[in-house]
Amino acid sequence: MLDRVVAGIVPPKHHIALRSEAGDLRYEECLTRAGFDGPYTIAYHERRPHEHRLAEAAHGFALPVAAPARPLAKRHYRSQDLPRRGGPAVDCRVPLLFNDDVVIGLVQPDAADPVYFANADADELFFVVHGGGVLRTMLGDLRFEQDDYVVIPKGLFYRFLPDAAPQRWLSIEAADIHLPRKWRNEVGQLRMDAPYSHRDFRRPTFVGPLDEGIRALVVKRGGAFHGFTLERSPLDVVGWDGAVYPFAFPILRFQARVGLVHLPPDWHGTFAARGALVCSFVPRPTDFHPEAIPCPYPHASVDCDEFLFYCRGNFTSRRGVGPGSISHHPAGVPHGPHPGAYEASLGARETSELAVMLDTTRPLSATAAALAVEDPGYQDSFIAGS
Repeated sequence: MLDRVVAGIVPPKHHIALRSEAGDLRYEECLTRAGFDGPYTIAYHERRPHEHRLAEAAHGFALPVAAPARPLAKRHYRSQDLPRRGGPAVDCRVPLLFNDDVVIGLVQPDAADPVYFANADADELFFVVHGGGVLRTMLGDLRFEQDDYVVIPKGLFYRFLPDAAPQRWLSIEAADIHLPRKWRNEVGQLRMDAPYSHRDFRRPTFVGPLDEGIRALVVKRGGAFHGFTLERSPLDVVGWDGAVYPFAFPILRFQARVGLVHLPPDWHGTFAARGALVCSFVPRPTDFHPEAIPCPYPHASVDCDEFLFYCRGNFTSRRGVGPGSISHHPAGVPHGPHPGAYEASLGARETSELAVMLDTTRPLSATAAALAVEDPGYQDSFIAGS
């Protein structure tokens, strides 16, 4: 999904025998997309990778349930006020906003996953607001740090091993998370004018066969969690070859584009998915026309909801928000900067904001967890003099 990688020991051609020095046959496992028409990875196991016994699913995070319907309004949720649930990531994900395409939530783990987990419903994208650690898969270990995006393809089992430092991650489940196609040339290479290059992404470091003593697998499928017991360690891969694997991207490597006048948000597009565009707002110079208005203009995006997660910096277009704040501006209601911000931005030469935005084509619903940290005065805060 990013580019092709080869690691470890693989045979000279796919679907032919690979043997150990002792003559033992290795077993292919093909992780495919779009049936067999899309990107794929082939991993080579020491033993049969598909021996699973049914078991109870003893782990799993909360699934999104819509709170009672409310009037259409601009909303502000203070995710920084959410109680810290703790525990492993596989158990402590809290959904906040969702629709049929995406689920957006917060994760604050303080323990390693005790099981392997695979999301067979969606690809996953995490933004590491605070913390860091290791994502372990059969394809290797992927180190992640604060300000990293971490992308995990659908169906790949993994476990998170967070560092001892406090953790706070934004989580996004969505179908077909990929780099926007407009940033690629006809052979799939990132264009020279793309906002990032292949060198900016970190791929897994191949480890080779490993046995952690874990024999439990939890799979999320159809909005439910299913348990399996494994016969042996699933980390018995001697090599792999393909284009489906997890990767990390540091948000500060995003090369923001600046124009004569203010550019629309899709120029900040970092990842695309079915029904959603993920944008990165990073510190950058502002527009350079002598009369440019650097502050985002009021707009009515009648085809999408806007979700904005504020990480840190000076959010010049908003007041009353801080690190961890989430704004949700639904389609159908014009939105824009707070009173005075539009005018005050004249003459500004740079912005220090760091934020993650999603535009979604379907309306977002809030969960009870989101309502518990809502700012009730946000809608009226856009009225001058309020």
